[in-house]
Amino acid sequence: MAHDRAIPTSQDRRRSVADLAAEDAGGLSTELLGDFLEVLTSAVSEGRTLSRRQLRTLRTHGDTAARQGVALRALLDLYLSSAWRLWRELPAIVDADRDPQAVVTAGEVMLHAVDDAVAELAEGFQLARRVLVRAEESARREFVDDLLSGSADIAGVMGRAETFGLDLTGPHAVVVVAASTPFTDGGRVITEVERAVEGSKADSEVLVASKEGRLVVVFAAPDHAAVEYVVDRVREATERVDVSGTWTRRIGVGRTGPSVAGVVSSYREAVDSLDLGAKLGLGTVVVDARDLLVYRVLLDDKAAITDLVHTVLTPLLTARGGAGPLLDTLFTFFGTGGNSASTARAMHLSVRAVTYRLARVADLTGHDVGDPAERFTLQTAVYGARLLGWPTES
Repeated sequence: MAHDRAIPTSQDRRRSVADLAAEDAGGLSTELLGDFLEVLTSAVSEGRTLSRRQLRTLRTHGDTAARQGVALRALLDLYLSSAWRLWRELPAIVDADRDPQAVVTAGEVMLHAVDDAVAELAEGFQLARRVLVRAEESARREFVDDLLSGSADIAGVMGRAETFGLDLTGPHAVVVVAASTPFTDGGRVITEVERAVEGSKADSEVLVASKEGRLVVVFAAPDHAAVEYVVDRVREATERVDVSGTWTRRIGVGRTGPSVAGVVSSYREAVDSLDLGAKLGLGTVVVDARDLLVYRVLLDDKAAITDLVHTVLTPLLTARGGAGPLLDTLFTFFGTGGNSASTARAMHLSVRAVTYRLARVADLTGHDVGDPAERFTLQTAVYGARLLGWPTES
């Protein structure tokens, strides 16, 4: 017995349109269309625009798509593809031979409705994205603060770190950049540094953020070569952004350490390196904590170094012009390896003026830079004075 083939209903045709449009959009769920095809069919048939309620529903679909992580381009592709596929199924088009003018009217209504729909979808999508971005930024900022402060629950921080691309079970290091222009989240510098450090495949384990006006880079550091790589990329990236060449910047590098505690320690060392570099007047852009360990030793017993500075250098305060010129001469002299000619060039003085100042120091303090034992005491006291800000901050 022969059976007649079932004639597709209008609902079947709309379902087919939705499925094909979803394929066009990269396999999105047809649920994102909601009742759009039914609403569009009804609006064209009745020759009216979409109602406010229908437009609000479309805005909701845009919000939903954003929260599901759907790209706006794909969402619009889904709706526009469904619209042009639906066109040939509309009653006015099916009966075009009988009433050609109805096709013109249907086209106008269809274009108007699709235009309104796309506008509402985009509006809902963008509003949702702003909310999501603000929430992500807030969560990221909270994580960065918790990670670097060392006061948060370690297990909780390690769990949240995976969300931001960090596996804190391995060794990590921290680089901190201070510049004359403060850094802010969302700025161009952070984007440039992220691109530079992550590489072309963006597969490097790195977190770049700002904290208290400084740029902070947390990264996996399995060996010293990895640290050198990141430091070089950070330096190059900050140089590219400073197109005017007016920035003054210094890069502090902390030592490598495991787990959350290692990151906290490395961050503090990087910040301390910046502070010590500034106090010591170091001329290098990169200040590595490993190279400043001797100065940290001096500060570990602040009472002892303060006593040494006062005992050895206080007599310089009686010199004509104060202790400043003599301290500067000593600091430069020790920095040049004890070379009077290099000291003179660095300070724009004559060699005779330098030797006179060194002799004056010996007269006042009783310590001669020509004697190895006395020179060590004097050099330690001079560097201690720089670290303590003596005599200005005494």
